[in-house]
Amino acid sequence: MLVIAHLSDTHLDSHPRSAERTARVMDHLHGLPRQVDAILITGDIADHGEVAEYETAAKLFDSPLPVMVCPGNHDVRDAYRKGLLGDDRGGTGPINARHDVAGAVFLLADSSVPGADDGHLDDETMAWLADELGSVPAGTPTFIALHHPPVVLHHPVIDPMRLLPADPLAELVAAHPQVVAVLTGHFHTAAASTFAGRPLRIAPGVVSTLRMPWEGEGPLTTQTQPPGVAFHVYDDAGLFTTHYRVVV
Repeated sequence: MLVIAHLSDTHLDSHPRSAERTARVMDHLHGLPRQVDAILITGDIADHGEVAEYETAAKLFDSPLPVMVCPGNHDVRDAYRKGLLGDDRGGTGPINARHDVAGAVFLLADSSVPGADDGHLDDETMAWLADELGSVPAGTPTFIALHHPPVVLHHPVIDPMRLLPADPLAELVAAHPQVVAVLTGHFHTAAASTFAGRPLRIAPGVVSTLRMPWEGEGPLTTQTQPPGVAFHVYDDAGLFTTHYRVVV
């Protein structure tokens, strides 16, 4: 049985609040009686894309467990590389990464668009995904993770900033039956849907929670809710299940 802890949208900045909430979630995961197999963090690591914010993230994400991270629309690739990945050379190209964990493959794709909030997978990233999926043996459970959800989630502000176009990714997922699920962030609220016939799971936000249109008027997000985490379970029978928890 594979258990993945999935969090997103830490938005680390100079204010101690975001760091405290992130530390609270990490401490909770480290204190579980049964350790998860890995921790997945799907973007918007920093709030302003500054090197110092990523240096804070590197300290907070330090763990005896495998930690897998991808960028979001608030992230800046050059500073991300320098402060979080420890790559002094920096660089502005997409940050894509493959992780092999406990017999499963995780493909973390960079859906960020420099200078914009929109989600997009450029030609380089799509080619990388196709090559990686083509190299994974049949029957190996594979997960695709990115920041931007590829479907409408019924919020008038966030939906225009989803992954567009989503059809190329859908075609790729549909062509590879070993893809178990697509895992994203960006939405700042726990959500579940389907994409290309596979489960789509969106992690809750660490820094804040999105207010849905039917929940009344007010700010776009609320900071009164505790941070959340998703636990994804893939069992020996091939069943994929998600449990959402708040961390008080």
